[in-house]
Amino acid sequence: MLSDFHIHTTYSPDSDAAPQLQIEQAISLGMRELCVTDHYDYDSRNPDYAFVADLSRYLPHMEQLREEYRNRIRLNIGIELGLQLHEQEHLSQVAAQYPYDFIIGSSHLIDGLDPWYPDYFQNRSERSAYERYFEVTLERIRQMDCFDVFGHLDYIVRYGPNTNQFYSYEAYREWIDPILRTLIEKGKGLECNTGGLKYGLGHPNPTGDVLRRYRELGGEILTVGSDAHAVQHLGYEFSRLPELLKSCGFRYYTVYHQRRPEFVPLP
Repeated sequence: MLSDFHIHTTYSPDSDAAPQLQIEQAISLGMRELCVTDHYDYDSRNPDYAFVADLSRYLPHMEQLREEYRNRIRLNIGIELGLQLHEQEHLSQVAAQYPYDFIIGSSHLIDGLDPWYPDYFQNRSERSAYERYFEVTLERIRQMDCFDVFGHLDYIVRYGPNTNQFYSYEAYREWIDPILRTLIEKGKGLECNTGGLKYGLGHPNPTGDVLRRYRELGGEILTVGSDAHAVQHLGYEFSRLPELLKSCGFRYYTVYHQRRPEFVPLP
């Protein structure tokens, strides 16, 4: 079983999954290692947007659990940072204050709104909403370095009015290609997130065509994550990934230890 490097627990405000239950689920699935990556979406301009893990509790608890489970599974300690340019200094401090194994950088808030909420799509076309998401994401990736891998690149498609009916790599390649090139140039990785499958899109985030293009451009660092907020979604549809990733040109996927990538052969 591939190792899941994107999961959430009760330290994320949108999850009710106790950390111990997530770990036990990973063990039951035969995973050799797991990385907990609870949310840290800090926005000083919008204090009501409370998606920030309490690091004073989260990090010591993860250390405790790592020791408790060390003979059963390798538990890695990570975090998912919600990238925003106006919080660049703060997020860099958060990334540097603790020896994380792995840091995901994600775009959640766009112009102060999360596409999870329908308000983001009001008074604009779906295409312009998607283009704005990619535009903002590119600027964040260009200017920020406090992360290892960019998470769920086309996250926004999960929540669009027509989801992926009119979305494809080809339709948005002018926006997606610069993102992929920038990640590669900066030595950052890309995530294959099976949350898209859970949301009924029929593909992970990003799509197979985006993953294939990333590989064509020379991208090699690719982590896999379920984005599980519930125990039953941990490792979601991972059995589909080896064939998909091999068809995109990958022979390895990536895990991280102490912020360093390690390549694991696909089964």
